[in-house]
Amino acid sequence: MEEKQHKAGFVNIVGNPNVGKSTLMNDLVGERVSIITSKAQTTRHRITGIVNTPDYQIVFSDTPGVLSPKYKLQESMLSYSEGALTDADILLYVTDVVEDPTKNADFLAKVAKEKIPVLLVINKIDLVKSQQELEDKVSMWKEILPNAEVFPTSAKEHFNVSNLMSRIVELLPPSPPYFGKDALTDKPARFFVTEIIREKILLNYDKEVPYATEVIVEKFDESDTAIHIMAVIYVERDSQKGILIGKGGSMLKRVGTEARKDIEKFFDKRVYLELFVKVEANWRNRENKLRSFGYIE
Repeated sequence: MEEKQHKAGFVNIVGNPNVGKSTLMNDLVGERVSIITSKAQTTRHRITGIVNTPDYQIVFSDTPGVLSPKYKLQESMLSYSEGALTDADILLYVTDVVEDPTKNADFLAKVAKEKIPVLLVINKIDLVKSQQELEDKVSMWKEILPNAEVFPTSAKEHFNVSNLMSRIVELLPPSPPYFGKDALTDKPARFFVTEIIREKILLNYDKEVPYATEVIVEKFDESDTAIHIMAVIYVERDSQKGILIGKGGSMLKRVGTEARKDIEKFFDKRVYLELFVKVEANWRNRENKLRSFGYIE
């Protein structure tokens, strides 16, 4: 009997902000790898989630939402999304039932020219009011991306995600695994600490403050039972620092408590978390700072 050939491949998830790319990725991977908030631009990096079975390995990549850059940080974010078009075996283009299909038409035109398999995920179909409305959406998208296979889904409700996963597995090329079979991601532990803290900032603050924020872990001391973490939250102005800390430190304490609980769940260990706030003027437009924060190689 012929031995089954192992399959492996890179599946990159692209699309506009706020269509549910991170929710979909977490559902496909089966672990909370990407942070999720209702705010646009939550994802800033390419985040990898790896699914392993004896027969295959899927390396998923969640990318920042496609946007017209207003500052250097967003230029870096767009480069992650555009780079995802060049190194994928399978491309998942995620849209939803409410977004304008003409938004970022240039990027969509690049997707339409792709020679690799493109799976078009129409997310949030739990929001459609009728079957006819859904059929109209599918027809419209088939005209825009005629070579794509369409998968109406609701990542939040886990609707049709299993069928999508089955199709991804079918399309995987024969290949040995790219990572160890016990790997969940290519990101270090510190990265997930910064993302969890950043998620709590996005959830607890409004306007410009979350977008002017960067988190750097300066200390990560792990023992068998506990982790001691010291992290610095950078903002661009003194006024943002004041808002972030809050009266008597109340807001920073809230962020720290919420983040610590999620970090403990993530690592399944007791966590001691210390947070500090520093001002780094206009860091989003400074190449040297973006390089030191890991946005530019």
